Amino acid sequence: MEIRLQNTGKRYNRTWIFRGIEFTLPEFSSLALVGNNGSGKSTLLQLIYNYQTLSEGTISYFKNGEEQAAESIYASMAFVAPYLDLPEEFTLNEIWDFHFSLKPLRTGVEKDIIFESCGLRGNENKPVRYFSSGMKQRVKLILAIFADTPILLLDEPCTNLDKNGIIWYRKLMLDLTGNRTLVVASNQLDEYDFCAHRIQL
Repeated sequence: MEIRLQNTGKRYNRTWIFRGIEFTLPEFSSLALVGNNGSGKSTLLQLIYNYQTLSEGTISYFKNGEEQAAESIYASMAFVAPYLDLPEEFTLNEIWDFHFSLKPLRTGVEKDIIFESCGLRGNENKPVRYFSSGMKQRVKLILAIFADTPILLLDEPCTNLDKNGIIWYRKLMLDLTGNRTLVVASNQLDEYDFCAHRIQL
C-alpha cells in the first residue's frame, strides 16, 4: 500500500514538532524515520497510524491507485511501540488467539514454530504479566509481523531486547517484510539500516 504525506505538520499548543513534510512511500517500500530524541519520530509514526490527528496537511493511503478511506485504514496496519500495552491478564495463547481474531494471520504460519523461534515456547499458558520486558516486546513483534497487513509500523522495535533478540528481529525483517510497506521510527541503526528510504527529523 502506498503512503503519501503532503505538507504534513503537527504542533502541541503553539510549538511545532515538525512542518511541511512531503513524501511518497511506494507500495512494498521501507522507510526509516530518524532523528534525535524529541525530534518527532514517534509522533509522525502515530500520525501515519491515525493514532493522533494532524495539525496541517494530509496523509493518504492508496491501493492499486485508489485512495483508501482513512477511517478504515486501521485494518490494513499492524503497529508496535513500547508505550502500547498488552492485556496482561491474558496468557500468551489467549493474546495470540484474540489478536488473530481481529487481524488476519499470514498464510503458512504455525504458532508453535513462531513461539519456538522467538524463545517463548513453554510460556503459552502463562499470563503475560509474569513475562519480562523483553518477552513482552517479542510478543508485540510477533503479533504485528505475522499479521497479514499491507502496512507494518514499528516504533523503536528493539526496546528491551537483548543481543539475541536483536538478531532475531533483524532476521525477521530481512525474511518477511518484502511484500508490505514498512515504516520504522528509531535512532538505532541496527533497527532500520535495511530500510530503502529515510526521513531525517
